[in-house]
Amino acid sequence: MTTMRETADLDVAVAALDAARSVTIVCHVQPDADTVGSGLALALVLHRRGIPVQVSFAEPAELPASMRSLPGVRHLVAPAEVRTEVDLLIAVDCGSATRLGALADRLSGAATTMVIDHHRSNTSFGAINVVDPGAESTTSLVARVLDAWGVPIDADVAHCLYAGLVTDTGSFRWVRPGTHELAERLLATGIDGADIARTLMDTHPFGWLPMLSRVLGTAQLVPEVRGGVGLVYAFVRRDDIDDVRSEEVESVIDIVRTTAEAGIAAVFKQSRVVPDRWTVSLRSRDSGSFAGDGVDVAEVATALGGGGHRFAAGYTAYGTPGDLVGALLAALG
Repeated sequence: MTTMRETADLDVAVAALDAARSVTIVCHVQPDADTVGSGLALALVLHRRGIPVQVSFAEPAELPASMRSLPGVRHLVAPAEVRTEVDLLIAVDCGSATRLGALADRLSGAATTMVIDHHRSNTSFGAINVVDPGAESTTSLVARVLDAWGVPIDADVAHCLYAGLVTDTGSFRWVRPGTHELAERLLATGIDGADIARTLMDTHPFGWLPMLSRVLGTAQLVPEVRGGVGLVYAFVRRDDIDDVRSEEVESVIDIVRTTAEAGIAAVFKQSRVVPDRWTVSLRSRDSGSFAGDGVDVAEVATALGGGGHRFAAGYTAYGTPGDLVGALLAALG
């Protein structure tokens, strides 16, 4: 159900899109299919309307291989090529300006800024904010914007939107009322949902297997955390990732979080270039169906300088492995 406030936000967003004569779309650092899919879907529509558009992200240097088959990748440009001045800058799937990395400086050169996002920790850093923490993906919010704009969703746009939907719902394990309806609508354009999901989530090089072996060997269980909820964590060190892509590194949390004895999972991932910098992925779950007792890891991540969703969040930290674990345990109480 769309509320009156949501309708007003969408109307303002559509007016800004209609008025824009140039648009920059910025995705978050270490981009996933939701941020890239959102950016490219919007870029495809804007380009067809004759509006100059660029899409970019600050790091890493290249788009992860699993996303290179998304329609619209021709609109991606390197950070250095992003205009310093633009009519409208849109940040997609970014809970705060810090998630833009080095491209956060482009905010000041935009006549208007817009944020489209579904993170509960969103700081509403845009002049226009289309933010719904209840949305299953940012691409689903982009679909709402396009509907409000009166733009039909064709197969190329649907491909981009489905990429974000299938990944952010964990292949439809985490859904809300209307999720499958949107998926059916996108699939009805003729896209191959199975192939999209397989490319994004189920295809890894052989090097992923020995990497997993090393990383999972670091796993530790702390069962007493949060009164017995339990924490499981593992480390991905820079020596583990020389021969694997960023998507292989990001996939580790989905394996670690399956530990039955822990309701909270964390994976500490060392930077390839700054040895004492780590990105940390957090996951949690309810103890049972409809229990509603899962730890809010967005609160934990926010306290540590990051953000996210109740059951999936992250942050960046500096220090030794011992420092990182100590800080997380302290934040978990």
